Amino acid sequence: MKNLFVSAGLVALSAAAFQSAIADDSTGPKYWSVGATLRGFYDDNYAISPSQKGSAGVEFSPTISFHVPLQQTDLGIRYTYGLYYYQDRQDIGDNAFDQTHQVDLWVNHAFNEQWKGRVADTFAAGQEPELLNPNPVAGVATPYRISGDNISNHGALGLDTDWTRLFSTSLAYNNAVYDYQNSGAVINSDGVLMVGNVPGASLSGILDRVEENASLDLKWHLLPETTAFVGYSFAWVNYTGNEPITGPFLLPNGSLFVYHSSDRDSLTHYGYLGIQQAFTPNLNATVRGGASYTDVYGDPLNATTSWAPYADLSLSYTYMPGSYAQVGFTHDISATDQIARNITDGQIAQYAENSVVYVDVNHRFTPKLIGTVIGRIQYTTYQGGAVNSSDTTDYGIGVNLTYQFNPHFSVDAGYNYDNVVSDIAGYGYSRNRVYLGLSANY
Repeated sequence: MKNLFVSAGLVALSAAAFQSAIADDSTGPKYWSVGATLRGFYDDNYAISPSQKGSAGVEFSPTISFHVPLQQTDLGIRYTYGLYYYQDRQDIGDNAFDQTHQVDLWVNHAFNEQWKGRVADTFAAGQEPELLNPNPVAGVATPYRISGDNISNHGALGLDTDWTRLFSTSLAYNNAVYDYQNSGAVINSDGVLMVGNVPGASLSGILDRVEENASLDLKWHLLPETTAFVGYSFAWVNYTGNEPITGPFLLPNGSLFVYHSSDRDSLTHYGYLGIQQAFTPNLNATVRGGASYTDVYGDPLNATTSWAPYADLSLSYTYMPGSYAQVGFTHDISATDQIARNITDGQIAQYAENSVVYVDVNHRFTPKLIGTVIGRIQYTTYQGGAVNSSDTTDYGIGVNLTYQFNPHFSVDAGYNYDNVVSDIAGYGYSRNRVYLGLSANY
């Protein structure tokens, strides 16, 4: 497989918002559709690094989807391919073309009026963090582009049951698998951890993992517009890189020790309360808050337990047909690529806490002109190791304008800005992207 790349992130989110906005114009069910986007762009930091390199380029992204809305079942599958040309890389004798692949599938089925099930899965191959972790409000393990053929898969199962008019339950299972190409870390004869000719651990050793989460919500429908709930969630993270992630170091008893991938395995229990409130037919809010208890049981030297707050708040307002605003806040723990060892006690960094604030505004200026603004701030604090209590702040904003000539053709233009500010040397960067494109679908 060739190198992979996708200009995802806020660009993709803007496109998704636009597709949702024009969905109201559909005249009836359609089982299949094909489309393609051709864009010219300029990216002033396409490698996403402190030493910026800019390039003009061209993006070509075709999509094909199959969607079957039946009486009790809705199912579909969608494949999106991306081909990206970077002029600067050709000028310096590098491979000027990158590719990306993404497959989405979903099945929603109503067994009867009381029982409803859902299955969804997204497979992605690429380099941008927003592609590998498609949830725009969740913390990500790395805020930067990762070279290589990197793969992620996110699956979800759900079952919603209305037991009575006032009481219902929601049972869910989520699974995420991450597999990075950068691998092969070994300790050489001099006792130095190396990946080829580069010292240090591999990304596969640090970040290859399986994340599983099972949850149950008990819901009480207090009023037609008010639902209160209490829930429990169990999460398990299993690191699968099977490589050393630190060089050998001396323990107080004089023996040598090496950390390996599985030494970061952990379990987390969540407990929370919440409420869903429809203030008006077009103004809705959800508040979910509680705590998480994490047991890093895999660490043979410093197995630790810790408490952290957990929150998920959102407010959405549809202020006119085709126009809406959504704001929200989340706080949770996540994996991190930072593992620097504390030389005093030997402990490595095990995970990070993330606070995310986001806003999404989609405005229909005219029946054919739609504007989107998406903003996001993520504040990350690292837990354990030499980076304990260090922080990174990731700012992002995307602006998009789309004009729909007719149901089959549209043009769009946009701008994305990203800025990462970190206590960790060499971790921060800024990035500006502009693009202009033409889309066709049938």
